[in-house]
Amino acid sequence: MAKIPIGKPVPWSGSRDTWLRTFQRLRYRIVGREIDQGLLFKLIIYILLINVAFIYLKPILYMVTTMVKDAKNILDPTVIWVPKTIYLGHLKTAGKMLEYGRSLLLSVTLAGSVSVLQVFSCAVAGYAFARLDFPFKRFWGAMLLFTFIMPPQVVILPTIMLFKSFGWMDTVLPMIVPAIFGHGLKGAMFVIIYRSFFSTLPKELDEAARIDGANAFRLFFRVMFPLSRSVIVVVVLFAFVWNWNDFYLPSIFMFTAEHVPLSITLARVAAEMAAAEGAGEMSVYQEAIKMASSFLIIFPLLIVYFFAQRWFIEGVERTGIVE
Repeated sequence: MAKIPIGKPVPWSGSRDTWLRTFQRLRYRIVGREIDQGLLFKLIIYILLINVAFIYLKPILYMVTTMVKDAKNILDPTVIWVPKTIYLGHLKTAGKMLEYGRSLLLSVTLAGSVSVLQVFSCAVAGYAFARLDFPFKRFWGAMLLFTFIMPPQVVILPTIMLFKSFGWMDTVLPMIVPAIFGHGLKGAMFVIIYRSFFSTLPKELDEAARIDGANAFRLFFRVMFPLSRSVIVVVVLFAFVWNWNDFYLPSIFMFTAEHVPLSITLARVAAEMAAAEGAGEMSVYQEAIKMASSFLIIFPLLIVYFFAQRWFIEGVERTGIVE
C-alpha cells in the first residue's frame, strides 16, 4: 500500500462540481427555488395552521367531551379529555330545559325567512347600485356604507319605539319585515357583496338584452340573478348563520315573549343555573348540561355546513369578498 507523503494535500474522491450540485439540490429542497416551494416554508405554514385549528377546535372538543361525562367521570380528577364511559342523558336534560323542539322550529323559521328575503332584496339593491343610473346615486351609495359601519345600538331606541307603535313587540316581525327591503342583520354588507359581483360582469350582457327588448327588471331576473348563484350561496349561508346566532335583536324585541329562539332559551337556561348556584343549589351536572345546551344549538349549523361547504367555499372564491 502506497504511503502519501507528509505535507502534500489529499486529493478529492469526487469533483468540486458534484459537491456544489448536491448542495444546490439540498438547498432547493429545504428552501425552494421560490419562497413558497421549500420544505421550510411548508413546515411554518403547517405549524401556523395547526395552532389556529387548535384554537378553534379546543372549545368544541371540550364541549363534546364534557357533555358525555357521567358523575363518576366528572368527579374523577384523572379524566380530563377522554371519558371512561359515554353518558347521553345530559342531552335529554338540556333539550327539556331549552324546549328544544319549539325553539328549534322558531329559530329555523326566523333565520330561514330572513336569509331568503335578503337574497332577493339585497340582490335588487346591489344590481341597482352596480348597473343602473338613478338620481343621487353616489349619495345613496355613501349612505349604504354609513349603514354598514354604523352599529345597530345607535338606532335601537327609535327602532323599538317604531315597532312598539306597530304592536310588533314579542314577535319575529321586527327581524323579518326589514329583510324584505334589503335591511335586517348585515343587510348592507350583502348589498355590497352583490354590488361587487354585478360590477364585474361584462357590459355586453346589458347591451345584448336591451337589443332583444328586455327592460331592467327582465334583465335582472332573466340574466343577472341566475348568474349570481355563487353569491346567493354565500348570502344564504351568512344570513342564516348570523341570524341563527344573533342574540342582540331577539333579546330586544322578543325577550318577554313566551316562544323564543334558541339563542334566548340558552341565555335563560344559563340565568336559571346561575340563580340556582347563587342560592346554594350546586349540581355536579351543571357544567355538562351547559355544554350539552351549547352543542344542541350549534349542531344544526354543523349539519348545514357539512352539506354546503363545497358550494360555500366556491362561492366565497368567486364573489367580491376576496377581491
